[in-house]
Parts: sequence; C-alpha cells; structure tokens
Amino acid sequence: MLYWFFVKILGPIARLRMHPVAKGLNNIPRHGAAIVAANHLAVIDDALLPLTSPRMIHFMGKAEYFEGKGIKGRFKKWWFSSVGVFPVDRSGGSKSLGALAHAREILEAGHLFGIHVEGTRSPDGRLYKGHTGAARLAMETGCPIIPTAIIGTRDIQKPGQVIPDRGRTTVVYGEPITVERRREDEVTRQELRDLTDLVMSRIAQMSGQEYVDEYAQVAKRRMRESPLQSDERDGEKPAGE
Repeated sequence: MLYWFFVKILGPIARLRMHPVAKGLNNIPRHGAAIVAANHLAVIDDALLPLTSPRMIHFMGKAEYFEGKGIKGRFKKWWFSSVGVFPVDRSGGSKSLGALAHAREILEAGHLFGIHVEGTRSPDGRLYKGHTGAARLAMETGCPIIPTAIIGTRDIQKPGQVIPDRGRTTVVYGEPITVERRREDEVTRQELRDLTDLVMSRIAQMSGQEYVDEYAQVAKRRMRESPLQSDERDGEKPAGE
C-alpha cells in the first residue's frame, strides 16, 4: 500500500523536481514476471523507476537499512518492507543467496523484480561491469530481462547530496531479452557472463555511458586509496594546484 501511496500521492511532487520522461513502456509486459535490470547513478534511481513503471517493481536494499536499532531503525525497516524492498547482504557469496532466493519467489509469483546490475552506484558516471545475479535469476526462472537505462539522475543528485536539485531525467526501458529456463546445474559461468555482458551492452547503447570492464566496487576502493585519481576523473584540480 505504501508503494502506491508514494507513487500516487508523493509522486507528483517528485515529478515536479525530476521531470522524468519514460521511453519504451511498451517493453514492460502487462502481466507476468520480468527482471528490470538497470544502471545505477544516484540514490533517487530507486524512486525514478517506480515513478515511470506502470507496474510495481520489487527491489533489493542493502541489509543495513533493516538492521538499525531504536525507533528510527524500526521505522526504516517497516518503511522499506512496506514499499517492496527486501534486504541483501552485499558482501556476496553465500550471504547473498537468501536475497536471490527471495527474488526468485517474487518472479515465480508473476511480479516485476528490479535490480541494479552494477551492484552499487557508479563512482564517476560511467557504466561498470555487471554482476551475474540477474542473469542467473533469468535462467533459473525463464523470465525475460528488460535492460533499463537511467539518465540524468547523477546530474541532479551528486554523491552525498540528500535532496536532489531540479532537473530532467529519463528512463529508457529496452527491448526484453528472452531467456530460456534452465536447470541450475546446466548453467555455466560463461553463459552467465555472456548474458550479463549483453545486458550491459544494451544499457550502454541506451544511456550513452562509457563502459568500464571493471566492477564498480573495485573502482571505488581504488579511488578511496587514490583520491588524486578520483578528483581528476571528476574534472577537479587536486588541492594545492
């Protein structure tokens, strides 16, 4: 209920600020399951997709949103659960399998599942290497993947900025990629990588982003260790120059 409260009641306020334009809505099936696989530029991406999709999209959220203590922590857990977000441990490996299992249940129930394939926000606006979770879900359920390009959100909400500036944004829902259902033991790592790379290629074509064949998490770690490189990438002069 809160999901549609946000979209119908608070949505008009958000639209006045973000001026979202949706393209390719005909690529979202009117019924049945599908995976909305999008790039990730800013926190408001997770508001922009519900604002532009005619159907509810279920999302993963980092586990920290659900682990807070006190009144604030309980409120955040209630809020995210109510709007269709469920927790995922982003450390990967076996800790992330529970979230993937829940995502599979959502798809098998005929709903839309949304995922940011890069696994985290882009550190510099470029498109980074995709993780294979979406591809695995697609192959295990036989659900199509809808490559989705989010454009403009980083321009109105810089990293660390809470309230976005006014501006224009676009969401492009691409042509679905049909995936044949396979048994888990039939799926190879190379097939998962090939499908993921295809999704990222489609997103890059629609978003116009430069593609980087490296995980965003690795790039972020390197930038933290070398702030000079990060400043230069953002077009800023290092301190003292």
